[in-house]
Amino acid sequence: MHTNKEILNQGIKKAMWSLPCFFIGPVVIHFAYLNPLQPTYYLILGIGITIAISAMVFLFLGLKTIMKALFGN
Repeated sequence: MHTNKEILNQGIKKAMWSLPCFFIGPVVIHFAYLNPLQPTYYLILGIGITIAISAMVFLFLGLKTIMKALFGN
């Protein structure tokens, strides 16, 4: 079996996008919980949750693409 390096690079790029999101998302959520009385509480909390969920999605898509590159269709 032969590895498709172009698809492998795409998968690695997708997975690398998840790394900053794994750190930024919880930090934003933590900042939202520090100020629950602020009027922007729900907005900041929503942004943090969206970033955290996008981190999981990017990692899943990256790993799925890497597996496709390594093992074929």
